[in-house]
Amino acid sequence: MRLLVLLAAALLVTVFQAQAQVYVPYDGNDEFDGYSYDDPYLSPDYYEPAPRYQAPLQERRQPSLRSARGTIVIATREHMLIYTTQWGEQFAYPIAVGREGKQWYGTTRVVSKRLHPEWRPTASMRQKNPRLPAVVKPGPANPLGTRAIYLADGLLRIHGTNDPSSIGTNASSGCFRMYREDVEELYEMVQPGTRVIVRR
Repeated sequence: MRLLVLLAAALLVTVFQAQAQVYVPYDGNDEFDGYSYDDPYLSPDYYEPAPRYQAPLQERRQPSLRSARGTIVIATREHMLIYTTQWGEQFAYPIAVGREGKQWYGTTRVVSKRLHPEWRPTASMRQKNPRLPAVVKPGPANPLGTRAIYLADGLLRIHGTNDPSSIGTNASSGCFRMYREDVEELYEMVQPGTRVIVRR
């Protein structure tokens, strides 16, 4: 009986602690004012390290298109990001892209990179969802993951995610999400000035 009471108490503490750390998923990002950040899906496992996620083998396809050396090509229909190094070696990664009406196409470039970025909801996001914090510090709850690569237009970025199940779907507000291991690898190879082509 004593063991049962202890287990029930531990379960209640865990439930209340988890509820105190979870933000409700927000699906109302209708405009880009300033920097646009992806929907704040915050992992309920805030205090537990995110498990190392291995992309399924079928998602590690060979690149289906050619591109100039030192260029990132994002094929939105295929949910693929292909980086061709200066030496001609290609790396293909599965990604999540913007939802319908949130996609952008064109040519831009990498302007900066951030290790363990903070996530700052825009004023309009916080107006629509007052429960959002002003800043989400680096950690398992951060929707940008462990790395962010910022693009020249100021609206988009290539970044990690705390929701790996979204990879391969149209899930973001325009940004390009990658598995943690993939964005960490790309982050090391890509430098500011790298050309980025976003195709349908």
